[in-house]
Amino acid sequence: MPNRTLLTGMRPTLSRRRLLEMTGLGFGSLALAGLVESESLRAATPVYNDLEPRKGHFPARAKAVIQFCQNGGPSQMDLFDPKPELSRRAGKPHPDGVEIHQPNNDNVLMPSPFDFRQHGESGMTLADILPHQATQVDEMCLIRSMYTEHNNHPEGLHMLQTCNIFPGRPVMGAWITYALGSENQNLPAYVVLRDPEGYSTSGKLVWSSGFLPALYQGVEFSSTGTPVHHLSPVDPRPPGVQRESLDFLSKLNAEHLRNHPGESELEARIQNYEMAAGMQLAATEVLDLSKESEATRKAYGLDDDITASYGARCLMARRLVEAGVRFVQIFPGPGQIWDHHGELATRLPKVCAKTDKPTVALLKDLKSRGLLDNTIIMWAGEFGRLPTTQNSDGRDHNRHAFSLWLAGGGFKKGLTYGETDEFGYKATANRVSVPSLQATIFHQLGIDHKKLTYLHEGREQTPTDATVTGGEVVPDLIDNPVYNSAAAATA
Repeated sequence: MPNRTLLTGMRPTLSRRRLLEMTGLGFGSLALAGLVESESLRAATPVYNDLEPRKGHFPARAKAVIQFCQNGGPSQMDLFDPKPELSRRAGKPHPDGVEIHQPNNDNVLMPSPFDFRQHGESGMTLADILPHQATQVDEMCLIRSMYTEHNNHPEGLHMLQTCNIFPGRPVMGAWITYALGSENQNLPAYVVLRDPEGYSTSGKLVWSSGFLPALYQGVEFSSTGTPVHHLSPVDPRPPGVQRESLDFLSKLNAEHLRNHPGESELEARIQNYEMAAGMQLAATEVLDLSKESEATRKAYGLDDDITASYGARCLMARRLVEAGVRFVQIFPGPGQIWDHHGELATRLPKVCAKTDKPTVALLKDLKSRGLLDNTIIMWAGEFGRLPTTQNSDGRDHNRHAFSLWLAGGGFKKGLTYGETDEFGYKATANRVSVPSLQATIFHQLGIDHKKLTYLHEGREQTPTDATVTGGEVVPDLIDNPVYNSAAAATA
């Protein structure tokens, strides 16, 4: 019979039942502590689900953003970043080789088929296929040292909009409208103007609210036909019938919401129905381009088949910002319009001809109306191109370097910032990540990107914390250092 006498100094062993009781209570305490902490975090962080105008963390320099989403990857060394070394060493291999993304790539350096010239008092250098932008270089803040994290279009677009290569996070426009609301309660805070012929890569994900309430996602307006989708009945109805239908629908939605509280999509739908009545008048008024002068319509290229469609979207963007819309996103065409894996010498000038004149018309129009100072214009694609050939006359994707420009909203005028290597393959000096770009744009809107948070998956998430490196404001891009110092001291 085994000896059950305990050794001196040892405590009696626990039974399995007692062990489970004790550890179960321990896990329960941990769970309760987690819930309490989660609730306290939510209580400490304001959660919005409306479009009422709100102030940022410190005084803002800008109050609205117009984003030109140049889907496809505009070629930096053929538009904004001239590289004479490509001409001197044309046909020779890149000395270190380049990161190949797709087939039919040759490690052979390809010179730009376009000429470059300096313009304006700033001496900014642009390709000759951008003649209209060349007249406005002293308003532009050109960044040549951007870099990103993926070579595929969907991942690159998600990164540009959300600071993460994977879908599911809120885009920049959703974060901004969540933080600041709208100055016009009869219009959405975030409007999308896509090409009527189709969607760009990733479709509606490019204006998704992600884990934020659905109210903050982009709302599509059309630049042809009826501007607002499904706003008015197709067939005319007797007076009062539409109002009665909306009232009845509102009651049904309210009842459904009581039975299913916290459903973001439903809450957004109800608020959109409530907004619809005001939009029937406000949107129709704002988007009626026929009220513009003939000179304005011509400046935007509405009299030319090549520029008319894009020009209409640019003119609509000005009218929307003028009416108090917070964020407007403009797409130049369906698919990947700047994606030139071949025939770059003939295809790139066509895209420039479509977009260059209307883009500058919008910039000049905002300036003439006193709106450019408080409106940020962002012209950007998701990545750049390689300095080597693909299919003998095109360029492949390049995540290591690309160019973009900003204007208005307190960004420095006539600034060329950052550098790439002698071939334009990699950003080398004053490199700017996508999160840092966004952090700087948020800053100009009076938003501290580290203090703008939303509780999701058990932690407070910010717009720019989705990558390992995170993001930091780039003060060299911002005009008026006194303002920067005051904002930094307040943050």
